[in-house]
Amino acid sequence: MAVTLGEEVLGQYQRFSLYNSPYPAHDAGCAIDLYPGTLRNGRTTAAPSPVAGTVLETKTVRAPPKPYAPENDHLILLECASPASVEGLVARVLHVEPTVSAGDRVEIGDSLGRLVRAGFFAPWVDNHLHVGFRRPAQNPHRASGSLPLEVGVEVRGLEWSGRGTVVATGETYAVLDEPRHPSPGSDFVGIRADGAGVLDGGLPHYDDGGLHGGCDGVVRLNGDALGAANGRTISWDEVAVTANGEVITGLSFFCARDADFGAKLIHPGHDLRVGDAVSVRVGPLERADEPADR
Repeated sequence: MAVTLGEEVLGQYQRFSLYNSPYPAHDAGCAIDLYPGTLRNGRTTAAPSPVAGTVLETKTVRAPPKPYAPENDHLILLECASPASVEGLVARVLHVEPTVSAGDRVEIGDSLGRLVRAGFFAPWVDNHLHVGFRRPAQNPHRASGSLPLEVGVEVRGLEWSGRGTVVATGETYAVLDEPRHPSPGSDFVGIRADGAGVLDGGLPHYDDGGLHGGCDGVVRLNGDALGAANGRTISWDEVAVTANGEVITGLSFFCARDADFGAKLIHPGHDLRVGDAVSVRVGPLERADEPADR
């Protein structure tokens, strides 16, 4: 059984990703991260509910220790009443400090509480809701075991040459102005692989990625092999990502509808500044020191 999330659910958020996570809960696209904020407002604390239903339970859980994160995270369990695709299922929502309690009724878009940056987050990850769905008879507290998810909205693939100008930075990342969203606020877009399919996931810093609307076989970007797709799941090759010839942690692929969309480079300790021109390539590890403009 696969659960389809359409506009009624995804329309509450600026971005989403099925694969941009190192945790097994996301394996095979069985969980989704929903981002209310844009790339330049990624630390918003708004937590609109993806579903309507009744709160079954809220629970405080221990998170991995990180110097920038609180000690605990939170789990909210919701018995889903709508949309129809999730009716009767139990939604698991993480990373929200709840202002709701067991027995409360919520509608789609109602506030569940306040987003928290738990120790499950890498430092470059923006605030989001982690959401998965279970049948009522399944254990709702185990991290893994949620049903596979399908995206029931069109995701437009945008060609990207691997080049761009830095328009925003944080301590661990930089965002480029390319590719540009052609109609912000409407369609979801993502970076298109060569041929077909929209890339999803962290390359290569997470083991697997995804390809929305793609097919089996070798997945490439600007001629560079990224890995092999089996269905929509990509097993990344052992590759290195370079920015202006320097090896960086990687690229963050996701789907977005906001005007801030652009390629996101993960590079802790970088010295990139707004206005810098950047050229990105992907190659096997032994080619990591080759010039970016080869």
